[in-house]
Amino acid sequence: MLKGLGGLGDMAKIMKQAQEMQGKMAEAQAKLEEITVEGEAGAGMVKVTVTAKGDVKGINIDPSLFVADDKEVVEDLIVAAIKDGQARAAETAQAEMGKVTEGLNLPEGMKLPF
Repeated sequence: MLKGLGGLGDMAKIMKQAQEMQGKMAEAQAKLEEITVEGEAGAGMVKVTVTAKGDVKGINIDPSLFVADDKEVVEDLIVAAIKDGQARAAETAQAEMGKVTEGLNLPEGMKLPF
């Protein structure tokens, strides 16, 4: 196509690959909003549902925790469950984005999107 223009043919190929990757990244980002993970604390007595983007969608608390004297414990368990859910969401998001960048030979530790 651009034969005879030296390195411009390679540049056109790189630009095309970049556009394809941009489309795949957009698809992956949209998918992260649909994927949910569950975080938990207190041996499963407090559970949260979190999207792979880290948005908390729901909380489920075992009724046995509803004792007035244990209010602070329940609050701590909720925070712990949310943190667990967000950590799992981050792992899931990283794995999904890794599928997009697979084979690009990016430097180790480089995270996308930038």
